Amino acid sequence: MSVAKMGGRPMLVLPAGTRRQIGRDAQRMNILAARVISETVCSTLGPRGMDKMLVDSLGDVTITNDGVTILKEMEVEHPAAKMMVEVAKTQDDEVGDGTTTAVILAGELLHGAERLLDQTIHPTVIATGYRMAAQKAQEILDGLADKVTIDDEEILKKIAMTAMTGKKAESARAKLADLAVKAVKRIADKANGGYEVDIDFIGIEKKPGESTEDSQLIEGVIIDKERVHPEMPRRVKNAKVALVDCALEIKKTETDAEVRITRPDQLRAFLNEEENMLKKMVDQIVSTGANVLICQKGIDDLAQHYLAKAGVYAVRRAKKSDMEKLARATGGKVVTNLEDLTSVDLGWAGLVEERKIGDDKMTFIQQCKNPKAVSILIRGGTEHVIDEVERAVHDAISVVGAAVEDGKVVAGGGAPEVELAKQLRGYAETVGGREALAVNAFANAIEVVPRTLAENAGLDSIDMLVDLRARHEKPGGKNFGIDVYKGKTADMMKMGIIEPLRTKTQVIKSASEAGIMILRIDDVILASKKGMPSPPPGGGEGMGEEY
Repeated sequence: MSVAKMGGRPMLVLPAGTRRQIGRDAQRMNILAARVISETVCSTLGPRGMDKMLVDSLGDVTITNDGVTILKEMEVEHPAAKMMVEVAKTQDDEVGDGTTTAVILAGELLHGAERLLDQTIHPTVIATGYRMAAQKAQEILDGLADKVTIDDEEILKKIAMTAMTGKKAESARAKLADLAVKAVKRIADKANGGYEVDIDFIGIEKKPGESTEDSQLIEGVIIDKERVHPEMPRRVKNAKVALVDCALEIKKTETDAEVRITRPDQLRAFLNEEENMLKKMVDQIVSTGANVLICQKGIDDLAQHYLAKAGVYAVRRAKKSDMEKLARATGGKVVTNLEDLTSVDLGWAGLVEERKIGDDKMTFIQQCKNPKAVSILIRGGTEHVIDEVERAVHDAISVVGAAVEDGKVVAGGGAPEVELAKQLRGYAETVGGREALAVNAFANAIEVVPRTLAENAGLDSIDMLVDLRARHEKPGGKNFGIDVYKGKTADMMKMGIIEPLRTKTQVIKSASEAGIMILRIDDVILASKKGMPSPPPGGGEGMGEEY
């Protein structure tokens, strides 16, 4: 690409085959692509949301109504649409829930911006208004929030159940919410006067069979591995656990070496030496008092034999993440050199045993004294069911963790969005100028959440919105949202529909920033190698030729 001058005017020279769209056309196409993504996940929102069936190129089927899972599985080509997928991923990484809401809001913000562009309002003015509205929305949300502590188990369970509502786990959500809250409380670390929750220390294992109600919390770690030798004990009580990150095998030389053996006795001596080295490794472990060995690398067949003779339960090739969880759960230390292993480095567990779950054998390390890492074993009728239950449990764990860390919660069911819209309209009057139009557009856009909840429940969205606005004008009406089961407005806090504050604040941040970024693009240049992406469906007459 180069810039030349022709008759005093700059002229952009592009490689052959490159396509370019500028100005209003570029904005229209980007907004359209983003809105198509938004409308794709729109029908999945809320307790009455529908599921999507996604079939990949290999024929694998995913059935879900989890926004981020749908968008990750879709093969999105359009660059603006990819930005919407990033919105969902960011929301999932930060909070774990609210992914669908974030994408729908971003699409609605762009829809509102399109109307303002048609009124010849400059994109920069709209972007400024949206930023002001987003900042004000954060302040309003903070004022709406109620406090919660790690000891408020009932509220935390309600938060977890709200996150799981509408997913396949709904039938067993009370049981799963209880597991999620207990797991988060176990791994929470006190820090700076509050709590830090790293949900990576909650392992989730899933096995088809039995029902979702049979899912259980293990006060320790589940390793998806069996013992390495059949002669080893299947069950070890009062286990002293050695965590080793080195191979119990004969090391190869680092440089190319050649050993010349000319007589049978030399071969015997060589083999005996190898055997002695392996026996010495095993003796080193046994001498510390360890009766359970979890090895991150391989264990030689002969070493397995010696370990079995010594009555040691051993697992090989454990995942690094499992080793980290085991260190926290048992209080042990991961040792990278066997010679450094001492009895002080050993962890402790009340019980280590091999259990057969379905067709697979797994190692359960449980009854730890103060496990700072735990595992949840998810059961379900089919692979598709437990996959969706796993996503629901992940959402539940994430939102409970966010609530414990921040100590603030808000009502769900569209209540905070209606209150936000009401207060933002009042704020718009104080802003003045054309930015006020953008703030009003932001307020209208945020009402897409209660509107979509009503539509997905088969209710009249206009009637519900009018009723909600009237409720929020009255004193004490800030927590009124939509009861989708009875088809009327109700106090969400009293119904137990509660969400962490972080879910809502992150939705505002992600959606507004993505919307502003897409809005500010007025020139799209696509190289000829990849070609132009296909237009989104419903692009309108003539758009296919242009794009």
